[in-house]
Amino acid sequence: MEENFISRNFIEEAIDKDLEQGAYSYVQTRFPPEPNGYLHIGHAKAICIDFGMAEKYNGTCNLRLDDTNPTKEDTEYVDAIMEDIKWLGFKWDKVLYASDYFDDIYKAAITLIKKGKAYVCDLSPDEIREYRGTLTTPGKNSPYRERSVEENLDLFERMTKGEFPDGAKVLRAKIDMASPNLNMRDPIIYRILRAHHHRTGDKWIVYPMYDFAHPISDTVEGVTHSLCSLEFEDHRPLYDWVLKEIGYENPSRQIEFARMNLNYSLTSKRRCLKLVKENIVTGWDDPRMSTICGMRRRGYTPEAIRDFCERIGVAKANSVIDFSLLEACIREDLNKHAPRAMAVLRPLKVVIDNYPDDLTEDIEIEVNPEDESMGTRMVKFSKYLYIERDDFMENAPSKYRRLTVGREVRFKSAYYLTCTSFEADENGEPILIHCTYDPESRGGQTPDGRKVKGTIHWVSAKDSIPAQVRLYDRLFNVENPSDESGVNDFTENLNPNSIEIIDGARLENTMTDLNVGDKFQFLRLGYFCVDKDSTSEMPVFNRTVALKDSWKNGSKG
Repeated sequence: MEENFISRNFIEEAIDKDLEQGAYSYVQTRFPPEPNGYLHIGHAKAICIDFGMAEKYNGTCNLRLDDTNPTKEDTEYVDAIMEDIKWLGFKWDKVLYASDYFDDIYKAAITLIKKGKAYVCDLSPDEIREYRGTLTTPGKNSPYRERSVEENLDLFERMTKGEFPDGAKVLRAKIDMASPNLNMRDPIIYRILRAHHHRTGDKWIVYPMYDFAHPISDTVEGVTHSLCSLEFEDHRPLYDWVLKEIGYENPSRQIEFARMNLNYSLTSKRRCLKLVKENIVTGWDDPRMSTICGMRRRGYTPEAIRDFCERIGVAKANSVIDFSLLEACIREDLNKHAPRAMAVLRPLKVVIDNYPDDLTEDIEIEVNPEDESMGTRMVKFSKYLYIERDDFMENAPSKYRRLTVGREVRFKSAYYLTCTSFEADENGEPILIHCTYDPESRGGQTPDGRKVKGTIHWVSAKDSIPAQVRLYDRLFNVENPSDESGVNDFTENLNPNSIEIIDGARLENTMTDLNVGDKFQFLRLGYFCVDKDSTSEMPVFNRTVALKDSWKNGSKG
């Protein structure tokens, strides 16, 4: 990664100041996802910031899995998170888990109890919410708030031993029930939860809450700068309170940045999980999903995603990023690196009446005009060809530049062809286009120097390769599908035309020995990627993105 991956911003300014003042002598960050789902494009930004800052300052970044909620976590998600980070091009220093610090976190809870800063509370969840108050009214103290240190130690030990049912008691920090910050109103720091943990098994019956485990894990781990998204800004006072009351000498510093919201997309693991569980999509890696694995399957490159994260920068205020910027990044990357190929999605047959029946020619075409080092390829040309159904029109308007009766067009890198007539089915739909060709026009050059205004792509009928092509569109048809107003369920905003499956597409003869993930620009059609559903007999391609942005003012034009 380039050292200036993220331009100088408020995070760098804070780190620079800390280093200059001697608050820290090095920089250590961490990326702390909860393994309860697959990562999405919003996580990509956090990954780029967490790992990018460590790289910039020659520091280290750990991957720390926040496994404090065993009822929602799975090793499948752990493996997926690791794969996504590596695919994006980042390397962690260590793989750690919040559960690595369960003993430290438990000791910290005991410390708070002994200091009179934590107490066991018997209120029900509903009662705790009621006692908490609102943004405009202060909370009121729990009737169990003034239990003695000895009683709290005894009750917490009994909670740990499993003497009470789940939900019967919790351990709460004793801070200030009148605080204007609701997070400081005696938050729960431990709860009883009988659940098998994927790493610690059945050792623990009590589990720490995230807001308690997070600052302790950071500091014990040696993290200097705990970088997190803006929704944790209101939690920072609690983060600092925990570290101060426990008495750590070198506490971590939390710095928040704006999370990334992408229009027409979901950046919520919970909502993504709903899509998967209700079979609205085919899985976490459905190419319509904003998950990193879904984008990878669709054909996005790590370079394009990192470029996107760099372009949007690091901000202090939340904003919504236009999806078209992400598409512009992948277009720019694939334009430079993707081989070109000709594919016909909806074939219409053409016969060149004056072309020799037994002749097949090799037409030389550049692999990528943007990169001469990629060389050329040889594409078969013959008497019978396929063109796109949309490249012929019986009654064409004056500005139509493609094939119609009486018009001459250029077949890409091959010859000039003139349409003489066509055959139609019983419904009047064209099924065979008759043409003649100029043998002197190979490569687009003619002895008389004439030019034509239209150029179309083609494949040889006898040498082309069958394929299935999947055209993906945005999964949602509104800019903010996860509107929190509660008026509509976000699934009501699904785009009913988010996928179109085309069987019977034809590819040029060079499209052999394909590997999953191979990327191409299909001339005039867009950028496509080989899908994992491909077989040797039937390759499957996903459209990554069209050649041009076809969305205008939130609708497809």
